[in-house]
Amino acid sequence: VQLVESGGGSVQPGGSLRLSCTASGYVFGDTSIGYVRQVPGKEREGVACISVPDGSTFYLDSVKGRFTISTDSAKNTMYLQMNNVKSEDTGVYYCARDCPIIGGETPYGIQYWGKGTPVTVTS
Repeated sequence: VQLVESGGGSVQPGGSLRLSCTASGYVFGDTSIGYVRQVPGKEREGVACISVPDGSTFYLDSVKGRFTISTDSAKNTMYLQMNNVKSEDTGVYYCARDCPIIGGETPYGIQYWGKGTPVTVTS
């Protein structure tokens, strides 16, 4: 299983970024996929997760209304559209397979991780 993230970088507060995660080595439609982020000195937290089989989603409360998770099964790719970003969105964003939809802010049960892509929100 491989999860390859892209799209991270620096952005000003209020700006937008789109993260992508391309998966391989398994049947994309069989399970959930999402992003978990880590800020230095803090625990990893689930940001968003989507169940590819049924489309159900989880969003961290602080990103609801600003971030949107979606998938393109033809490309085995998950996207995280980040709008109106804030300084507290800064961190390393890891693509994660098998992320939980229920209680997703705690990233339990994740067996496969990408290498991470950094997001820096700064003016």
